[in-house]
Amino acid sequence: MALRDLGVPDRVVSQDKSAARTLNFLQELLRGYRPRNFSVELWDGTQWEPEPGQFRRFGWKIKRPGALRSALAISNLANSSTVALAEAYIYGDFDLDGDIEGVFPLADYLLSSPWTKRQKLRLSALLLGLPAGGGPRPVRPGEKLHGRLHSRERDRAAVSYHYDLSNDFYALWLDKEMVYSCAYFLKPDDDLETAQRQKLDYICRKLRLKAGERLLDIGCGWGGLVMHAAREYGVNALGITLSRQQFELAEDRIQRAGLSGRCQVKLLDYRDIAEAASFDKAVSIGMVEHVGESNLLEYFTAAFKALRPGGVFLNHGIGVPEKRFRSQGTTFGDLYVFPDGEMVPIGEITHAAELAGFEVRDVENLREHYALTLRHWVRSLEQHSEQARRLVDEVTFRIWRLHMAGSAHYFQTGKLDLYQTLLVKSDNGRSGLPLTRDDWYARYQRDEGWSP
Repeated sequence: MALRDLGVPDRVVSQDKSAARTLNFLQELLRGYRPRNFSVELWDGTQWEPEPGQFRRFGWKIKRPGALRSALAISNLANSSTVALAEAYIYGDFDLDGDIEGVFPLADYLLSSPWTKRQKLRLSALLLGLPAGGGPRPVRPGEKLHGRLHSRERDRAAVSYHYDLSNDFYALWLDKEMVYSCAYFLKPDDDLETAQRQKLDYICRKLRLKAGERLLDIGCGWGGLVMHAAREYGVNALGITLSRQQFELAEDRIQRAGLSGRCQVKLLDYRDIAEAASFDKAVSIGMVEHVGESNLLEYFTAAFKALRPGGVFLNHGIGVPEKRFRSQGTTFGDLYVFPDGEMVPIGEITHAAELAGFEVRDVENLREHYALTLRHWVRSLEQHSEQARRLVDEVTFRIWRLHMAGSAHYFQTGKLDLYQTLLVKSDNGRSGLPLTRDDWYARYQRDEGWSP
């Protein structure tokens, strides 16, 4: 029967009482949510279309009668776990089609406690009237790690879980150089290949690389930056990683590119860098998130010792605003994507760097660039969904789709930051740096007619 017959347009329900109760609960739950630009479909075909005049951004399908109750906390709806909501999707209780990033404003609303005490009591009563949820979930990957947090052995296991997933899987949605970090966009419509080349070049220009210099890349991934720096700037580069799959593919790529004489990769922990004062420049892209707050001083000290006097270190990593830092509990990313990962405010980063002996010379937040990058990755993953499911599995495909779409939302809304911090090991007060940053942008001004 159509609810328009009851004076409620654009909602269609069947005779399933559980479905009717679920729709009634959702109607109450989302009464204050605007704009409701998504559709809802229940397990029996019951449909609730977007509110009139709204373009349908995504579709939410609830596939089992007990799914909604198991995903939401009964006692206090505002404290519903983001983990439980995410698990409902990755394990197939929910399906999401269309623009999956659009679900995160809805999740923010559900977790923001917009209801009065009386409304919460009513919603909890309605939720209790829904069918009970299913059985327990599998053990989460982040709960399987053992040993002391951020010990060498545990860090190696955490890195292997994330980066040794499958080189072929990553290659499906990364650019051809397999650069797995925030790109740099001169224009919002730059394609991913262009933006990643611009990022590699921007980093090299920030470091002011010169032919013949030695470059250390801490956490080198699949070798994209060391290859670019050797090929385009004539440096001799060493990259280190804890991921065996990254190490093996980076070695192969370097050899095939004919760069073996100027590029090298090692399977090495940053704490085991033995070459003191041997490098002119150092860089770390997307590695500091794995270090842990308690190890930041050790991390920056290792980079400081590796550099010659006057050396420059560019640290590129995700951070969180200070106001969000201490309140965050265990997240979906902690359990399913980046076990043991820690993101801290920029003040913690610069404080540890200064304690290690560095002088902070420049800090730039590129969070909008990461939102654009992640949207490219999500679209590419979705376009290659069949191949991705063959390379990994359905649950893993869903984990990555959800994680990257959510990250795009969090960067766009300022809940996550992306900082590039330029640090100098000054030589008795001499930094060796020019007075301005003009050289960083000269090529863009000349070639693109662009200015900062």
